[in-house]
Amino acid sequence: MDSSLKDRVVLVTGASTGIGAATARAYGREGAQVALTYRNNPEKAEKVAAEIEAAGGRALVVRLDLEDLSTIEAAAAEVVARWGRIDVLVANAVRWGGDGPPDPSVRFEDVPLSEWQAMISANLIGAAAQVRAVLPSMRSNGWGRIVLISSSVAEEGVPGPGPYGTAKSGLYGMARALAWDAGRDGILVNVVAPGFTLTDSRPVPKVLTDRIAAGIPTRKLSHAEDVANLVLFLGSGANGNLTGEVVRDGSSAARAPHIGG
Repeated sequence: MDSSLKDRVVLVTGASTGIGAATARAYGREGAQVALTYRNNPEKAEKVAAEIEAAGGRALVVRLDLEDLSTIEAAAAEVVARWGRIDVLVANAVRWGGDGPPDPSVRFEDVPLSEWQAMISANLIGAAAQVRAVLPSMRSNGWGRIVLISSSVAEEGVPGPGPYGTAKSGLYGMARALAWDAGRDGILVNVVAPGFTLTDSRPVPKVLTDRIAAGIPTRKLSHAEDVANLVLFLGSGANGNLTGEVVRDGSSAARAPHIGG
């Protein structure tokens, strides 16, 4: 399979850890020029960049904060200034609210509307801002791939407050609209909806992961690298005409209780 990614310019947001870091490394291995963003952990992002370059790729680290839309425009502009264009966007950056996934003990009516506004602004409007920032470059070159990272929570729900899942479900409608708007210019847009994913940034007790895995057809949870390989395909030349779709990895089939996607 020819990914046609050598020397392509790829922007992976939220790439200092987890799925984002694994995705950045995957594109780097294919010979892409990879820009990876961070919000608060430049050291972790620089480590991922060093790994990409040690493997023969090229990397650029830039800051991006979903709660400051000006940083999104600035990040894209910095990438274009360095490499002349952006061919692929992986919109992976996320605002959890607090230190991690939604707290299942919090009741829906106890979540202040200000948190709804903040969560939707960051995770939905922030994704739209990322797309807006890269579309001019893609349209001018007549080629582009956009992958929006959602979550199984958008479909399966999770006990507790709803702003996160609501924001993530909005990416589905965005992808459908973009498929029609950008398809004529050679740009394909899809959503990846990971389920519970094993990453380097979220240690989880084995008793819980075993219980969740029992509800999956393959009886195993996806690792960050599994999701990264799926994103790699959708955001490459190997994807010739798949657009406007939601693609779920194996862990998304779980029906067991979980703490986020």
